Amino acid sequence: MKKNSVKNTRINGEIQRALAEVIRGEIKDPRVSPLTSVVAVEVAPDLKTCKAWISVLGDEKARQDTREGLRSAEGYIRNRLARMVNLRNTPEITFIMDQSIEYGVNMSRKIDEVISEIPDREEESVE
Repeated sequence: MKKNSVKNTRINGEIQRALAEVIRGEIKDPRVSPLTSVVAVEVAPDLKTCKAWISVLGDEKARQDTREGLRSAEGYIRNRLARMVNLRNTPEITFIMDQSIEYGVNMSRKIDEVISEIPDREEESVE
């Protein structure tokens, strides 16, 4: 992974914050799930393109619907970003689905299941 400059890191953070705010509060498309979060943003050094990793908590249909809703609202999102973040160029956004939050929730659930079974096993071995 390449090292980002301080300026690029700051821009990534600002774009991520503004993008999350627009998705959470301003998009009225019913396809976009209310459980959508912006996990990470990577803006190219020339500020022309931007990759945004989006996580949606829900099933595969919710993910696909959210992806389609975000693609159709891309022009509106870009317009809002241009007004919220003062940059020379407003980057063209590519939405990438990220499943790390869902993976973490599932792993946590499995760990809880294993931990809840441990006292039962200890009682069986004592008898």
